[in-house]
Amino acid sequence: MGLISSLIDSILHLDRYLSLIIQNFGLWTYLFLFAIIFAETGLVVTPFLPGDSLLFAVGSFASIGALNIFWAFLILGAAAILGDSLNYSVGKFLGKKAIEHETRFIKKEYIEKTQHFYEKYGTKTIVLARFVPIVRTFAPFVAGVARMNYFKFLLYNVAGGIAWVAIFLFGGYFFGNIPIVKNNFTVVIFIIILASFVPPLVEYWRHRRMKNRAV
Repeated sequence: MGLISSLIDSILHLDRYLSLIIQNFGLWTYLFLFAIIFAETGLVVTPFLPGDSLLFAVGSFASIGALNIFWAFLILGAAAILGDSLNYSVGKFLGKKAIEHETRFIKKEYIEKTQHFYEKYGTKTIVLARFVPIVRTFAPFVAGVARMNYFKFLLYNVAGGIAWVAIFLFGGYFFGNIPIVKNNFTVVIFIIILASFVPPLVEYWRHRRMKNRAV
């Protein structure tokens, strides 16, 4: 419970923790940010890491000169794209064995939820999943398991990665230091996290509604 509460606290107070990291590590902060985004998108065992909220926080710090927005965009965009590529490769070569032996993090329900996304949106899932927590982490993995054509996957991977990083990073850059946002940063981060879960909740509600109609 201590680890979980610490993780939640660090996510909800990203402004405080990110400020300390920048002060203590300077340019090494970019490497830390790269590692977080790379792990969140590239490792199926870390879907709990902050993605949307971290990008927004980075953008807000870049707007006051604490970080360079250009380098942040390049580094975090690369992390998102490379992370998905690694995830695809793991799914392609080890995916079936991993699914057969369910672990604490690689759960069949996560895989099934992602497969449902593929059934509904096809290859566009690679782009759309970027904006849905958990599904974002498992979409490239499932694409690898299904052995999607890599060049087609790469096209959607690059498009989705750039769009995802740009929207949240520049969202923080242009809006993160508006007084009402800056003074209520924890609330804003919490809203971003909640908003990230709206798409899957809507999808679940629609699925339940259709299922009830069928009955």
